[in-house]
Amino acid sequence: MGVFSALTTAVSGLQAQSYALENISGNIANSRTAGFKRVDTTFSDLIPDSALNRQIAGSVAAYSQATTTIQGDLSATKIDTNAAINGDGFFVVDQRQSGLGANTTFSNSNLYTRRGDFDFDANGYLVNGAGYFLKGQKIDTVTGQVIGSDPQVLRITQEQYPAKATTSIEYSANIPAYPATTRSDKTVPGSELLQPAASYTAGADPHATPAGNGVVIGTDLTNFLAQSIPGGQATVYDSLGKATSVDLRWAKVSNAAAGPPVVTDTWNLFVAENTSATGATVAYRNANVNVTFDSTGKMTLPANGNILLPTMTIAGTTISSAANPINLTTNGGISLTQNGDVSGQIDARSIRQDGYTAGTLDRVSISAAGQVVGTFSNGQVKALAQIATARFNAGNALKRLDGGAFEETIESGPPIVGLGTSQLIGGNVEQSNTDIADEFSKMIVTQQAYSANTKVITTAQDMLRDVFAIIR
Repeated sequence: MGVFSALTTAVSGLQAQSYALENISGNIANSRTAGFKRVDTTFSDLIPDSALNRQIAGSVAAYSQATTTIQGDLSATKIDTNAAINGDGFFVVDQRQSGLGANTTFSNSNLYTRRGDFDFDANGYLVNGAGYFLKGQKIDTVTGQVIGSDPQVLRITQEQYPAKATTSIEYSANIPAYPATTRSDKTVPGSELLQPAASYTAGADPHATPAGNGVVIGTDLTNFLAQSIPGGQATVYDSLGKATSVDLRWAKVSNAAAGPPVVTDTWNLFVAENTSATGATVAYRNANVNVTFDSTGKMTLPANGNILLPTMTIAGTTISSAANPINLTTNGGISLTQNGDVSGQIDARSIRQDGYTAGTLDRVSISAAGQVVGTFSNGQVKALAQIATARFNAGNALKRLDGGAFEETIESGPPIVGLGTSQLIGGNVEQSNTDIADEFSKMIVTQQAYSANTKVITTAQDMLRDVFAIIR
């Protein structure tokens, strides 16, 4: 019985080493497969039940050992929609069930993969090289909130991004304490002031809050320009995305003086409506807000830092109205100061507004937080979707499927939503975690073990031949 047992044990050894070679072969074959996880081989001895002093080494069985949780190298691809997970986790994907193009139906099951070579197909689906479709949740581009709770197959369409009317202009500038107007003369006190200020404001007292918007008409345009200084230019948009250029101009209406009451340096902002106006046509409108500064150059009025632009229409486009006002914001990180400036001109350091024209989707990329981010032709960058990702307590217990996908099992446990401390690296793909040098080393050992088992069989055969020769 011992010789026959040796034969069967050697056969089990041949089978085990063949199984190991099969795994080695598959690992080497997939050494360049994106997201591939090599399969190692473990061996387990099989011991027959016998007395303690009659136990034998036993035969062997081979089993697969998954390396799903071992990360491969990350390789840059320069394709914006490619993504690699740096750390633990999987992309949630789905399979096509039937149909083509926009009529594609999916199996509505969650599969998991590390293969992140996603790219758009002709219908806006993000699909990887193995044919698995990326899942996630759409994001409202206006509110930035995720829509829904269950991940769906993502489809990013080339829809036009709507225009947004300008509602705020962030204005950062230094206004000179002494404006260098055409009429200003330092030997003549008050020559730098707007004269007479009452002609261009709604109230006779420029230090009081005027009752309405003052205007500069065409006949007064030359006189007004000679007593004011340019404050910069901003491009604003109406609700249809039509762009209109808005010229700002400042005029100093009073200098600081001792009280009572104490009078501070006071300026008025004017907005151009028609710089070519003649006769009684309105050329500039007063924003109707007294802007004052203390002795240190700090703005004291308006207290909230906001200047509401007057209701006005430029070249047929209404840029500001009671229904859709535009705020010139000078606080909240944006500053308006009055300091000495030898040039006597306004240093407009920053003029930024929040409106834009309609735009189309130019490019899509993937952020570290797992968002699909769209860049539009109007300069807007918006998150379009949140990629669905998951982790498992026992990732190596997932069931392997074709194309580098995995399926949840009882042993793996349920998916844990999100990446945890991991992050996505856009423009990269995770490569196979196969080490060719290591696989060749294992191949040599496997080959020698296989040869040793064949030697056991030939030795057992020789022993049996000797037994059969006894009876001849």
